[in-house]
Amino acid sequence: MGFLSRTMTVVWKDLMVEFRAKEMLLSVLVFALMVLVVFGFAFNPVEHDLSDIFAGIMWVAYLFAGTLGLNRSFMSERVNDALQGLVISPIDRSSIFLGKFMSNFLFMIAVELVLTPVSIILLKYPFHKGALLLGAALLLGTFGFAAIGTFLAALASNTRASEVLLPVLIFPLLAPVIIAVVRVTDAILGGDVSGVMPAFRFLAAYDVIFLAIPFLLFEYMLEN
Repeated sequence: MGFLSRTMTVVWKDLMVEFRAKEMLLSVLVFALMVLVVFGFAFNPVEHDLSDIFAGIMWVAYLFAGTLGLNRSFMSERVNDALQGLVISPIDRSSIFLGKFMSNFLFMIAVELVLTPVSIILLKYPFHKGALLLGAALLLGTFGFAAIGTFLAALASNTRASEVLLPVLIFPLLAPVIIAVVRVTDAILGGDVSGVMPAFRFLAAYDVIFLAIPFLLFEYMLEN
């Protein structure tokens, strides 16, 4: 079985576990929707124009939901030392990381496909064009978040306070990509896309770097 086949086996396993239980998807969606509802009541989109802060609100919901999902993605591996079973199985440890990364990335994209139209409707944002560029921004931002988040979630999963430790570790590393992707999203939603290409290039470079570094360090992390 080749490297890609082993990686897809891990992805398929995670997706099948979630498809059967649906616990993580439902809990993350409910949590993210509650975040949007709280912002909706706080800023009252009926009386106020939220165009200046809409992109930030949307990404706050994505990031909070993604962090909760990352924590829960390794929770099943802690039961009966399932992660140790993966480690001693005849699978490259880099395949384990890529499989976990891909399943987390697909999970977050599924959540965003639900949250994006809901947030536009709930917060009454007049979005009419730029769907392809918005989709590209979501993909690049989510890719970087899932790459570094998967590694840090695995690192924090062996601690007693993993739910608290993961946000402390991940958000400082994500600060540059969060700033960039919020600005890109805001420009796309506002219709001014003339200066977004440098930010897109930065996001692409960030994604490559923060996928390669965890990929190289994941085996060492499991050994220790």
